Amino acid sequence: MNRFRSRAGFGIAGGVLLLAALLAALLFAMGLWRWFVRETAPALVDLPGGGWTAGAVLGLLSVAGWIGGAWFSSPERDRDHGRTGPARIGFAIGGAVCWTVAFGALMYVFGALPGRNCRPGRAMCAYIPGTGSAFLAYAATAVLLGGLWYRRRGTVTAARRAQERDRMRRLRKKGGGRSRAARGR
Repeated sequence: MNRFRSRAGFGIAGGVLLLAALLAALLFAMGLWRWFVRETAPALVDLPGGGWTAGAVLGLLSVAGWIGGAWFSSPERDRDHGRTGPARIGFAIGGAVCWTVAFGALMYVFGALPGRNCRPGRAMCAYIPGTGSAFLAYAATAVLLGGLWYRRRGTVTAARRAQERDRMRRLRKKGGGRSRAARGR
């Protein structure tokens, strides 16, 4: 009985150590990302158009990533039917890349803003001129274009569903529609 207790104890200790290592890796990655953003944001904001252009471009990237991620992970398409393993992996990788671009642009904008819990005078916490306008331009671009695309996608989906309902109604009138038993399979 003591043998099983010690094995469970080592398992729990190993799990705690694994979680601690994952947390350390996550914090390191976040710090590295923050350093990268703070080093590159001044150059990005100094481009023609300033922070407004940088924010609009990052907003476009975010919306494009969202559109691509939604396309790759759309439940309406039956992509897995007849697809091989490499094709499924390709769709998964494509979706991951698109969602990474979408959230990466957002995290870039947030990383360029000054932190809340920083001591004054630290270089990592200093305000970068133009990041406020970049944030506003990002928000405006992402909300406007994302809202337009969302509305368009809903309209197209509703029209496609209405066509499918009409097609099924015509088939049922002719007697060629699927039976209830066939639909349940």
